[in-house]
Amino acid sequence: MTTVAAVDLGAASGRVIRAEVTPDALRLTEVARFANEPVQIGDTLHWDILALYRGILDGLRAVGPIDSIGVDAWGVDFGLLDADGRLLGNPVHYRDRRTDGVMARVLADIAPADLYRATGIQFLPFNTVFQLVAAQAGGQFAAARTMLLIPDLITYWLTGQIGAERTNASTTGLLDVSTGAWATPVIDRLDLPPALFPPLREPGSTVGSLQPSTAVALGHEARVIAVGSHDTASAVAAVPAAAEKFAYISCGTWSLVGVELDRPVLSDESRAANFTNEVGVDGRIRYLRNIMGLWLLQECLRTWGHPDLATLLAEAAQAPAFAAVVDPDDPAFLPPGDMPTRIADACRRLDQPVPSEPPRMARCILDSLALAHRQAIDDVQRLSGRAVDVIHIVGGGAHNELLCRLTADACGLPVEAGPVEATAIGNALVQARAVGAALPALRSLVRATQPIRRYEPTGDRTAAAAAAARLR
Repeated sequence: MTTVAAVDLGAASGRVIRAEVTPDALRLTEVARFANEPVQIGDTLHWDILALYRGILDGLRAVGPIDSIGVDAWGVDFGLLDADGRLLGNPVHYRDRRTDGVMARVLADIAPADLYRATGIQFLPFNTVFQLVAAQAGGQFAAARTMLLIPDLITYWLTGQIGAERTNASTTGLLDVSTGAWATPVIDRLDLPPALFPPLREPGSTVGSLQPSTAVALGHEARVIAVGSHDTASAVAAVPAAAEKFAYISCGTWSLVGVELDRPVLSDESRAANFTNEVGVDGRIRYLRNIMGLWLLQECLRTWGHPDLATLLAEAAQAPAFAAVVDPDDPAFLPPGDMPTRIADACRRLDQPVPSEPPRMARCILDSLALAHRQAIDDVQRLSGRAVDVIHIVGGGAHNELLCRLTADACGLPVEAGPVEATAIGNALVQARAVGAALPALRSLVRATQPIRRYEPTGDRTAAAAAAARLR
């Protein structure tokens, strides 16, 4: 048996999970969970990276003797180190407003078609490339010598080794998706210091051992393995697909909807559809669209004082279908704040009835997400040439039975939901394989050991098509 610790940082919380892996078994135990609460200082929204690191150390201390550690987190955000390797300030949150207008400025200087052909990344205002351009005007940037994405920063603190794991580097808009190297022409064009970008490392490679002081503090030694450090890369590695013709929806705060390919799709049609080509585990391409996901419902729940979710979803299931729908990717929904009011405003702009009660508002959100999933599944098949026979929903959204059912109906395809802990599982299995465990194909092990629930589509897609037409 191989025993590893998967450090999994999400937008709302972080976890340390102990995974025990054999060729025919996989057992997960959550040993620590800690809040991930952004901090507003003046006009800037920051991640509290030191609190996260403390939570990680507490979890690794509690996890006991292990063979290895791997760290995954969200993409695009980063910390800047000075010449002595010290963090210059708490990383800025991707929902911060500092990038307002920056994407338009960059795309006025670099033709969108040129940038997309180089990096293959969809245009989102918070991409690392736009964050770095926004940061150039600040004093920290002048002192910066190294940029580390969030999981690479944690890995550096654990080991003292600087590097950039490739799956997460591919989310920056600064990695050449065809060569796998940093996109030097883009970096030079934007007057970004090339030395800011550290050497790249592969998922499954050994980063190093814990720093001696860290090992003493934790009470045990362990090597640190580079996993698919972008959380979606780890989640996709754990999709329990039985055949090739599948699509995945890694569903949580965001919905990442796509297919896995051998090579990127860099066509003008792909760029116009705002699809992204991110690197996956084992050199695959995660060809997908980012959709603003369950963030809309999470912010509504916060505004409503966190009512019981199971009761709310049961009542939402009885609400009229498609009475009101919105575009989940409306930029108005990106910042934190009063989400119900913003959704109501969007409904008014579309001349739709306003869902004034929480169950109707929840149904509006879930119907809208199902329609966005439908559009992405249709588009990904058309753009990639890959037919889809089944959709796998993994991550926290796999718990949401109503969303899974609505997605199956809207897409006209069966949905297989689970595992919920796909990210931690992908993280753990890449580690186990790297330290020498004799494992079967990763996906077959996940399928054999994890609960999966299947939802068959019912009825036709006429109602979904009519609702989608209201958003055009």
